[in-house]
Amino acid sequence: MEKFTKLTGVAAPMPIVNVDTDMIIPKDYLKTIKRTGLGTGLFAEMRYNDDGSENPDFVLNKSAYRKAQILVAGDNFGCGSSREHAPWALLDFGIRCVISTSFADIFYNNCFKNGVLPITVSPEDLEKLMDDASRGSNATLSIDLEAKEIRGPDGGVVAFDLDDFKRHCMLNGLDDIGLTMEKAGAIASFEKRNAEQRPWA
Repeated sequence: MEKFTKLTGVAAPMPIVNVDTDMIIPKDYLKTIKRTGLGTGLFAEMRYNDDGSENPDFVLNKSAYRKAQILVAGDNFGCGSSREHAPWALLDFGIRCVISTSFADIFYNNCFKNGVLPITVSPEDLEKLMDDASRGSNATLSIDLEAKEIRGPDGGVVAFDLDDFKRHCMLNGLDDIGLTMEKAGAIASFEKRNAEQRPWA
């Protein structure tokens, strides 16, 4: 998993509450177990018209936000089903960070396992960040995970809190497999000792 330390990128505003995982990646795209290629299906029902053409009114289709790496979203982002394809789709599109006032628990935890940083802020801070994100080509935010700070285009700073363990994993690019592999030496020692003590096993 790619490490997340600092990120400076375009932030797209999505002031919609209760964005569920079916809105993030519709069920039609769940046939694959690959983590790549899902970016085209991200927010498909809002992003495309019935004839398959782009909806020009959708934020990620606007020229200023086509390469957005940060999403500033409404309350209760990621609710609905537990599909891990949701963070896969965000990451495949290029979004590394989602900022909201709250997240659904399963989506929130799935983000950390896939290299997407979900940041929870107060409603007052979200309002400021949503305003920053609404500036089109000037909608650039800087995320410093080490300092736990979000810096706006005018230099304003929003502090956020995060569980130390989750922060450690993101800073070091550790998913569940990476965490296990940190113990590779101890696992190998155990297996060697176990084979010597229980050769019949």
